[in-house]
Amino acid sequence: MIMINIKDGESLDKALKRFKKKFEKTGVLRELRSRQAYEKKSVARRTEVKHAIYVQNMNQEAAL
Repeated sequence: MIMINIKDGESLDKALKRFKKKFEKTGVLRELRSRQAYEKKSVARRTEVKHAIYVQNMNQEAAL
């Protein structure tokens, strides 16, 4: 369970923003979506490799 302590004088918008950040970091929603449909290990590995190649290319372009 995610707990957010609201500080004195803190707006509700800021507290909600902090909650959303913590929620994103936990990865609950990502895991829920991944469990909706089974993905074979070979397919998961292939997408992981494609993502790694993409990130590597992005880093090379940024260095130029």
